[in-house]
Amino acid sequence: MTATLSASGVSKMFGLVCALNEIDVHLSGGVVGLLGPNGSGKSTLLKLFSGQLTPDTGEVRVLGRDPFREPAVLRHLGLCPEQDRFYEELSGYDFVTALTRLHGLSSPEAKRATETALERVGMSADGHKPLRAMSRGMRQRIKIAQAIAHDPAIVLLDEPLNGADPIARADLIRLVQTLGDEGRCVLVSSHVLHEVEAMTHKVLIIRHGRLRAQGDFLALRELIADRPYRIRVGVEDARGFATALIALPHTCGVEVLTPVLLELKTTQLDLACADVARLCADRRTTVTHLTSPDADLESLYRYLMRDV
Repeated sequence: MTATLSASGVSKMFGLVCALNEIDVHLSGGVVGLLGPNGSGKSTLLKLFSGQLTPDTGEVRVLGRDPFREPAVLRHLGLCPEQDRFYEELSGYDFVTALTRLHGLSSPEAKRATETALERVGMSADGHKPLRAMSRGMRQRIKIAQAIAHDPAIVLLDEPLNGADPIARADLIRLVQTLGDEGRCVLVSSHVLHEVEAMTHKVLIIRHGRLRAQGDFLALRELIADRPYRIRVGVEDARGFATALIALPHTCGVEVLTPVLLELKTTQLDLACADVARLCADRRTTVTHLTSPDADLESLYRYLMRDV
């Protein structure tokens, strides 16, 4: 099956700076988080997929076509850029309508599509304000509205939650999830790891222009065999519970932190959690606390960003 978005052996130079180096990416439906530090090449990759740049080497394809040389394919793509470039005198409604017309929709179709898009981003009530009078969060919602109004199969979002308040962030995270559930290919670039984790488990991580990891971050974390998981368990008798845990074959170590809290190190997260539950049942005790600082996206990201 042809990937919706693909980059094969792609490199991109800006003078003497290598922004991307032999990148291979193949994406289909669903939401994927695009992660990496500043200057890692995230925005360059989005610009390649959206036809704003051409690779120096390699091949970029959108729905099997070259987005730079076949601009008609961009009808199937929506882009929310990181930076604002608005016609400030227009209302949000008129701005989205104008851009939707540029995708080939008739005037009545564009108006209907704009109304639907503004409703989806929570801007039905405020969409007729002039853009210059909108807050940063409102402007961000307008950018997302124009990216989805023409019903694209592919949505590229570069830092889509910038400037949004906590309620707006929660709303937009749900919207991104819904776009993926509808079968669209959604690529989201963000620095806020816990928000990406709320949107999706699928990630693409790049550093210094090179691909470091791609896939489900939970599965990727399991591949890091040299770094055991830490699990903090709160129980009534931490010392007695630790004695039972230390005998298990997948336990690397146990530290009693307080009389009611211990930290378990293990190579098998799922098995360890199951054993904690089994031991609680056998000992007729209750777990009051169970967390793992090593089983989230931030843990994987920190590991992959280490100097090697």
